[in-house]
Formats: sequence, C-alpha cells, structure tokens
Amino acid sequence: MCGFVGCLYNQPNAQNILEEKIVEMNETITHRGPDDEGYYFNEYVNFGFRRLSIIDVPNGSQPLSYENDRYWIVFNGEIYNYVELKAELIACGHTFSTDTDTEVILALYSRIKEETAGKLRGMFSFVIWDKQEERLYGARDQFGIKPFFYSVQKDITYFASEKKSLLKALEDDELDILSLQQFLSFQYVPEPNTLTKSIKKLSPGHYFTQKPGEKMKILPYWQPKFQPSHLEDSKLIKEIQDALIESINVHMRSDVPIGAFLSGGIDSSFIVSLAKEVNPKIKTFSVGFENKGYSEIDVAKETANVLDVENISYLISSEEYKKELPRIIWHMDDPLADPAAVPLYFLSREARKHVKVALSGEGADELFGGYNIYREPQSLQPFSYIPSPLKALLKVLANGIPDGVRGKSFIERGTTPLQKRYIGNANIFNEKEKELLLVHYLSHAGNEKVTDSLYSDSILYDDVTKMQYIDIQTWLKGDILLKADKMSMANSLEVRVPFLDKHVFNVASKLTSLQKIRNGQTKFLLREAAKGIVPNHVWSRKKLGFPVPIRHWLRNELYDWAIQLIHESQTDHLFNKKKVLTLLADHVMEKRDNSRKLWSIFTFMIWHQVYVEKVYMFDNHIESKEKRTLMTT
Repeated sequence: MCGFVGCLYNQPNAQNILEEKIVEMNETITHRGPDDEGYYFNEYVNFGFRRLSIIDVPNGSQPLSYENDRYWIVFNGEIYNYVELKAELIACGHTFSTDTDTEVILALYSRIKEETAGKLRGMFSFVIWDKQEERLYGARDQFGIKPFFYSVQKDITYFASEKKSLLKALEDDELDILSLQQFLSFQYVPEPNTLTKSIKKLSPGHYFTQKPGEKMKILPYWQPKFQPSHLEDSKLIKEIQDALIESINVHMRSDVPIGAFLSGGIDSSFIVSLAKEVNPKIKTFSVGFENKGYSEIDVAKETANVLDVENISYLISSEEYKKELPRIIWHMDDPLADPAAVPLYFLSREARKHVKVALSGEGADELFGGYNIYREPQSLQPFSYIPSPLKALLKVLANGIPDGVRGKSFIERGTTPLQKRYIGNANIFNEKEKELLLVHYLSHAGNEKVTDSLYSDSILYDDVTKMQYIDIQTWLKGDILLKADKMSMANSLEVRVPFLDKHVFNVASKLTSLQKIRNGQTKFLLREAAKGIVPNHVWSRKKLGFPVPIRHWLRNELYDWAIQLIHESQTDHLFNKKKVLTLLADHVMEKRDNSRKLWSIFTFMIWHQVYVEKVYMFDNHIESKEKRTLMTT
C-alpha cells in the first residue's frame, strides 16, 4: 500500500522542468508511504512514489523496472493472486529479481499488454511506462478500492493517488458547481468528477493508454454483472463459505503483522472468525462514542472473548471529533459528509499503533443485500397492483399531507418509480431543497445525470438487484471505499477488504432477490453462511454500521461550533446562509431531524476553509527512513 504521482509530457522534456514540482507533489502524500520514496525521470515521464512496505520489504522499492529498464511502474495496492501469476509466468520463461507483486504486474504487462488489469485479483491503481513503444498504461481495480486521480492539461497529463498532489501542480483549481450540487444529494461527489473542474477520477474497472501528443484513451475491462443461478440455498451457502475462506487466506499474505477491525456486526465478525483460523493471535480493533447507545465496543469485546482474540478499543469524545475534522477533511481531498468517516480515522489510528495491515468488512452489504433500504421493494409490493391513474391520484394526495405525518413517505415512495426515488444509500437534499439553499442552482444538473445510465444498464434486474447495482457503481466507491482508503492511509495503515474480491462477487452474483432479502431479514444467505462460525450473540443482531451521535451533538455540544462555522465560512456566494440557520434552528427545536442535511453543509464549509480559504494547512513533509532515490534515463 503506497501512493504515487507523475506526469506525461506531450513533447520531449530533456530538462525535466517539473522535477522539483514532482518531489513536492510526492511529499504531500508522505502519509501514504512513510517508509521510502523514489523517483524516475526521463524525457517523457516523471514518476514519484511513496512506499508503505508490506511485501518483500527489502526489495520492493519503486519506481520498479523490468526487462532491461524497458518497463517502469508505480503501483498502489496489493495483488492477491501474484503467487499464482508468478508461477505461470516463470513457466513461460519469465525471470524475477524480487518477490514483489509489483514485478509480477510488469512481467504480465510485458506479455499481454492491455489485458493485464483483467487478470489481476486485488486492489490496485498503477501506471506503467513502456520506453520502447513510448506509451503509458494505467488501471484501477474492479471496485475502486484504490483511488486514481488525473488531470489532462494542454501540454501535460498529470496523475496521482490523491487529488491534493495534483493541486500542487495545477494553476486551474476552479470549483465545479455541478459537482457541489450533486454532493448535496449524494453526500459525496459522484465519480468521475471531483469538486475541481480540471481533475477527474479513473473509473473502477477501467484502464487507459496514452502516447505523448495523443489523447488519453479510457476503456472498461470489467463491469459487475448479476446472474441469479436459482441454486438451492445449501449449495450457495457452501459456495459463500468456501469463497470467503479462500479470499481471507490470500488477503492475509503479508510480510508484516495483520490485524482486523471488529464492530458489533456480522461482517467484521465473520472475517475475524475466519482470519483467526489463519492466525490465532490476530489483534482486533474497535471504537465507539461516550454517548449512550452509540458504541458497539461491549459487543465487539464479547465477540473477541468468544473467539479468544485480543481486542483493543478507543472511546471518541465530541471535542476530539470536532478538533480532528479539518485534518480529516484535508485527507479526504473532497468533502465526504458521512459522519462514520471520523470514527474510521480514529480506528485506523489506534490499529496503526500495533499493525501495518488490517482486514475490514466493506462490500458485504452491496454484494449480499445488507442495507435496510433493500427491503423496500418487498414492502412496496402492494402498490404494483394499483392502477396507474389511482397511483397518480394517491401521489397528489400524499403531497398535501404535512411533512412528518405517518404514512406520507410510504405513499410517496410507493407511487414513485424506483428510478425516480433511489439514487443510492444517501439522498440528502432533493432538487427543490437545493434550489432554495444554493445561490446558483443549475436546473440541468439533477441526480438523474448520475443514475439514469446505470438504470439503463440494469433494466433486466429485479428492484433489489437494481439497487445493489446502483450502490456498487456510486455509493460503494463514492463513500464506503473512499473513507476506507483515505482514513486508513491518513494513518499509514493498509486496509484490505476480503468481501470485495472477484471470486466472492462471482458467488454473490448468483443469489436471487429472495436469497438476499427474506422474511424482512437482510443479507439472508450470508447470515446463513455465517451461522455456527460467528458467535451466536452477533448472528441475528440488527445492522448499525458506525453509529455517530451527530443528531444529539448539533443540539448540544456542537451547537456553538456550528453557529460559528456558518458565520465564519466564506461561502456566502454559494449558500443562502439564512436557510442554513433555519435548518439548524428547526433541528435544535426538534421540529425535524436536519442533522444529515446540516452535516453535508458543514462538511463542505470546512473543506472550503481548508482548500479555498487556507484557514488550515496540513502539508506533511515527513522525513523518509530511506534516502531519496532519483532515477533518470
């Protein structure tokens, strides 16, 4: 797990005019790799790299070359099938000078070129330079576990593991109003856009090629496909168990200690229960809040005791939460209004005191149908029998019912097609609310710009599977994996996610809607697969995620902070602050719960203070343990 920066020149650049800039960009992401740094410069490409040493610690420095320095790579991530791929390549006559997965990628590329990414099993983003063909090739993993930012300028294409590195090189950092508007609905900026107009993200499951002086070509190599097999439950339960056992075994390949996150839920407990079979002394880590009802530490400790593994926990206060917010949002690059990102930061911080790698349960809900919202198609089934004219009348009548009255939301949802009501797990502000909130509202920038094509792609799926597909293509990479990467790497910790594995997905894709949601129970078949493996007290617990007491804090401990932030933030040209103050006042008086709406606004305001107003400065130029390596050819 590491980080990289670099650029491709359209014309030969013998003087390497950006050498100092590349070094500065690379130092900005020291937190991603405090163990080592390296550089490679030639007339067409510049590479910078920060290393967190996990595999073949003595020999894994990057940039790494192969085949007499013809191929050069910078690579962030882990390839879990590198042992098997290496054996195949050796059988074909390839030789290796290291035991790294990085060299396996290079050897594979030397053999099959653009097909390389499709053969890899793991989490990755990387760039390869072929000196002989003068061509750049890069890719991002199937689910978007690892980030990849790029910016195409007139004479140079920049790329990096974090957006903040690119901001060091670009003069144009204009705010993208369309992305801000979408952020207020999704609570993250939907990919491939960012809040900076000139910076984009390479989409998961895609690769690109580019030659000097030519346009970047971006193509897909993998897309998620659900293909229900209608196999009986028992066969699929066995397949789920076998796939997870095998996935965890390869995810625990490491030359440094591996721990695991442990909450009170079934996903992390399943992982720890299986990981303990590989390493009986695995350490587990948990966090919670001082507020009653907002901590799963007791449940996690009970799980750890039953499994006979060590558990290390940490309680977060509202003051500490508030204090670390600006730094956390600096690490995020763009605002993410998911309150659970903050406890993940503290969880990673505590884990890093003991291990360099941690297993985590991200992806189980998206693959196996774990979110409570996935029960909605079954609960709304009666509306499918109502004639369209009557549904239209019911919708009109529901609009006249005051907000908060029981039944209003149910009728509105039941009379609204899925494509019009579901944009993913978060739907913070609707279009009418954004029009009142924003000083410059773009009427052409509705949420359908993000989701319409995804609904077209999933037209043959049932509603539950459509919702999963939408979340995999939006929520998973935009929220879940974004915070997992940023919060762990902020603490120089590698997080591995065994559920988000190609082999596990292949099994999950076979499940029918009824095998995911049954009798009101989410993740039905995954729970059945976990029965007898996870402790009994966990098996049937209600899903909580990372509960954060934002609703309570904004009425009490964080109220004065919120008022001060609204007044001090220089965002009057973006937000109608009277509307923001009204939202806060209504929340404090308990007229309605506006906590998620307010948190989205406050997260952006802090982002604006960090990246636009420069109220906070967090550049971290930590000295490397190794000497800087400069390679110029």
